[in-house]
Amino acid sequence: MTTVDLLDVPAAARWIAARGPERIIAELTDALAADFRRWPELDKRPRVASHSDEGVIELMPTSDGVTYGFKYVNGHPVNPLRGFQTVTAFGVLADVHNGYPTFLAEMTLLTALRTAATSALAARALARPDSRTLALIGTGTQAEFQALGMRAALGITHVRAWDVDPAAREKLVRNARSLDFEVHEATSGADAVRGADVVTTCTADKRNATVLTLDMLADAAPGVHVNAIGGDCPGKTELEAGILTAPGTAVVVEYEPQTRIEGEIQQLPATSEVTELWQILTGDAPGRTSPDQVTVFDSVGFAVEDWTALRYVHAAVLADPDARRLLRQVDLIAEPTDPKDLWSLISAEVLQPLVRRL
Repeated sequence: MTTVDLLDVPAAARWIAARGPERIIAELTDALAADFRRWPELDKRPRVASHSDEGVIELMPTSDGVTYGFKYVNGHPVNPLRGFQTVTAFGVLADVHNGYPTFLAEMTLLTALRTAATSALAARALARPDSRTLALIGTGTQAEFQALGMRAALGITHVRAWDVDPAAREKLVRNARSLDFEVHEATSGADAVRGADVVTTCTADKRNATVLTLDMLADAAPGVHVNAIGGDCPGKTELEAGILTAPGTAVVVEYEPQTRIEGEIQQLPATSEVTELWQILTGDAPGRTSPDQVTVFDSVGFAVEDWTALRYVHAAVLADPDARRLLRQVDLIAEPTDPKDLWSLISAEVLQPLVRRL
C-alpha cells in the first residue's frame, strides 16, 4: 500500500512555531532564489481561476519534469465579515514518473510564509541594503509575516502601519511589538509612508483601488522600494498608475503573462517595460541602478513559489525526527494487486450482501 504524507493545520502550526517563522522565511527565501535561477527549466502558466461575485477559486500548477505540484486557493474579500478566512489553501506534490501524489499539506499558513519569502527575495534584490523602516498599508493576515520577511532580508527594525479597519491595525501593532519591532500606528496611508524605506501594500478589496499614490511616495525615503502584493485578479489594483510610469522607476514582476492579467501593470499598455525577477537573480537584467531609484515589485503570487514552499517544507519535516512525527499517512491511491483489475477493490463488498441473502 502506498500512502501519502499529510501535514495538516495543527501539525503545520506546531512545526512553524518550533522551527521559528522568521527562520523558515529566511530559509524559504534562499530556496526560492535557487528555483528562480532555474526559471527557464520550469513549466509555467497563468493560474486557472474561477471568478464569481463572491471571490475567486484558483488552481496553480507547475513542474520541473521530476516533481509536479499545485495549490488550490480561494480569495474572498468579504469572508471576514461572515466569519470566514479571506484566503484558504492546500497543496499537493506528485512524482512525475508515475503521477502518484507524495505530499499533501495545508497551505493557508504556508502561503503566508511563501508570500513573505517572495517579498523578501525581491527586496533583497531591489531595496536599498540600508533600509530599516517598513510601511504596511493593509494589516490583515499577511502583515506580521511581511514584517518578519523584511527583517530577515534587510534588517527592518521599524514598522509604520495603516489599515482602514482599526481592529486590524491594533492587532498588527500588538503582534509586531511582541516580535520586537518599533511600531508607529499611522493615522492614514500617507502618514504610514512618511520616511519609509520599503512600502508594502496588501489590501483585500476586489476592485481597482488606489491605496498608494505618487504624491504619497514623495514623502517616503529617497530610493523607496514598493512591494505591491495585494493585486491578484483582473480588476484589482492598489497603486496609482503614475507610480509605475514615473521616469526611472524599475517595475519587476514574477511571470509577465500572469501579471499583465492580474497585477498593477494591468493598468498599463501591453508594451510597457517590465523585468521578471528571475532575470535579475541570474544577472540577465539589472536590479536597482542607483540609491535614489524607485523600485516596484508587482507581485501577484505564482505557482513556482508554492511548489518551492511545498518541496522545502516536505524536505525539512522529513529531515527532522521530531517534526517527522507530525506527518500523518493518508491512503489516497487505489492500488489493486492487478493494476488492470480496479473492480477487485470493491467486488468483495459488493458480493458479500448478496451472499448473505442466499
